[in-house]
Amino acid sequence: MPHSIAIICITKNGINIARTIKASIPEALIYAQAKHSDLKSDVVWFEIPATLLMADIFKKYEVLICIFSLGAVIRLISKLVSDKKSDPAVLVIDDQANYVISALSGHLGGANLMTTQISKILNCQPIITTAADVNKTIAVDLLGREFGWLIENFENVTKVSACMVNEDKVGVFQDTGELNWWGDKELPKNVTSVKKIEDLTSTEYKACLIITDKILHDKNLIQKSVIYRPKSLVVGLGLHWDITEAELLSGIKRVLDDNGLSILSMKSIATIQKNVLPQALELFTDKNNIQLQLFDRNTLNQIAVPTPSDVVKKFEGTSSVAEAASICATNGDLVVTKQKIPPKLTVAVSRLKYGH
Repeated sequence: MPHSIAIICITKNGINIARTIKASIPEALIYAQAKHSDLKSDVVWFEIPATLLMADIFKKYEVLICIFSLGAVIRLISKLVSDKKSDPAVLVIDDQANYVISALSGHLGGANLMTTQISKILNCQPIITTAADVNKTIAVDLLGREFGWLIENFENVTKVSACMVNEDKVGVFQDTGELNWWGDKELPKNVTSVKKIEDLTSTEYKACLIITDKILHDKNLIQKSVIYRPKSLVVGLGLHWDITEAELLSGIKRVLDDNGLSILSMKSIATIQKNVLPQALELFTDKNNIQLQLFDRNTLNQIAVPTPSDVVKKFEGTSSVAEAASICATNGDLVVTKQKIPPKLTVAVSRLKYGH
């Protein structure tokens, strides 16, 4: 569950319902009108109009649970809503806790999932209206989210989702990434998995889902597809201590681009363990939320690589840094042998293996 949850209520019944929820979700913060105050400290008692309160907290929380009428909630948030990628999840509960309604950001914001969870806490009826859920088909905007996949072209999500729920013919191609994204269920009857990406160019497929770390060039195919980027690549680096962030990013991007690989699929950076790491490396990984994996020279020296170096062996105590580190981090396949980016960087890339 998200860690940023606000419950807003305006009646005594609402306060009781809010406290029931908080008993199961202790991190939730309750806001209630001060005129109903019982002086207990588990509630933030507000005196300002609900309109002003909502304007103040709308972007501060990941989830807003409103215990009053749906119509009132719509009026309160109508001028605050911006887009599905940034709006909080909004749930609505009636004053007798008969229903929990997923009102805003059902998928990306997690309102649908939260609605189901809250309905179990209150033993009431969840109301979820998003088409993918009621039709029990693939939620295009959520596919692979639990694995950290990124959507490269979010602008295509709406039209591909429409094809999915209208049961138009949809093709799926996957050549990397976690394989159990649809669980053990059969794919929806209008969805077909293909073995070659070229098969998706057929006009029989009105829309496509493409799961790959490779850069695509077919504009017609891209136009009718949502492209998912699994975190499948580990970039191995050999680098000088005084490299800059700009040089680091430029070098990595250059190697990935030259080899037709998407930087959105970069899971981690791997290199040799040293007492002091280049400052740019730590700044780059922190800023971009990329895992940093470090291996000692003895471990790296045991890895068989295609292009060992006596010079690297002399200075680092291992005949390979970039290639060996990327292989160590993935236990997978080296897909780009070391590429030198003079004067301060060497880059290699390996791909994670995914079980069947």
